[in-house]
Amino acid sequence: MTDKPRWMPRPVDDIAPSSAPLPGLGAGVEPTIVVDRVSKWYGDVVAVSDVSFGIAPGVTGLLGPNGAGKSTILKMMAGLLAPSTGTISLDGRPVRGNPLIYRRLGVVPEQEQVYPFLTGFEFVRLNAILQKLPDPAEAARRAIALVEMASAAERRVGGYSKGMRQRIKVAAALVHDPQTILLDEPLNGTDPVQRAALIALMRRLGATGRTVVVSSHVLSEVERFAENILVIINGKLAAAGDFHTIRDKMDEHPRAVRVRSSDPRRLAAALIEIPATGAVRFDGDGAFTAETDDVRAFCRAAPALARREGIHVYEIQALDESLSSVFAYLVGR
Repeated sequence: MTDKPRWMPRPVDDIAPSSAPLPGLGAGVEPTIVVDRVSKWYGDVVAVSDVSFGIAPGVTGLLGPNGAGKSTILKMMAGLLAPSTGTISLDGRPVRGNPLIYRRLGVVPEQEQVYPFLTGFEFVRLNAILQKLPDPAEAARRAIALVEMASAAERRVGGYSKGMRQRIKVAAALVHDPQTILLDEPLNGTDPVQRAALIALMRRLGATGRTVVVSSHVLSEVERFAENILVIINGKLAAAGDFHTIRDKMDEHPRAVRVRSSDPRRLAAALIEIPATGAVRFDGDGAFTAETDDVRAFCRAAPALARREGIHVYEIQALDESLSSVFAYLVGR
């Protein structure tokens, strides 16, 4: 028989107040969501380990590699999973098993939990009915318009593309106008136009004072919508706070950058001469990947050198695959 981990939950009354702000919050900022000393295990597998943070209104990115524990944390924040230890509250009230809280919460799960035989309109209206809204049809139409899906509302969800299913799930989560929205990898499977529209929507929601939490494993996506980030790795909180401050630290750590151009070998030869460039490998398709310990210096130098050499640059992209080393750095510092 497998022993459980040797920690026990603390009673809520035993949690001593602290004058220091929770990770993820500035001084004097009131949190909407408080995660306090939360752990979650399955048998002897620990998915989340002693995590504490606060989330305020605005858009917060929950960033980490696949399998880091992001989905488990979001499910506990939504009340879909009970923590093994610790507490989670929304607006000062426990989340788990609290129907009044669920009325103020919208959730977009990563899984494809849709009914393929329903039209998009019927799917969103069903969620409005479950929320006991006075005019479910009108609420559904408003939510579908928010995600720019009106033209496909009468089509069955089973015939939607991945990106369309993501957007209709977002509409269903917003149909009751919640103040807190939790989205688990909502940009997966979306094309560039759909992605831009969803990012713009998330930023608008955050700007209206709502609390929006978005999980992602793609740093460049999070940079486009999040004001603050929580970095999760191996079920633990590795970093929390202002995105730009943490991004500056990430950019100082060795990264890989992919460059696609009209003459990759000549451009690579020019870039290898600058101090910011380490090893270079050629990927084919007019591209190469360079290691750099200063992403910003490299990205400034590449276009300038290309212009000097008469080379057209089509893409300069810091690779998200290199985030595994960044997360390891954040945990180890």
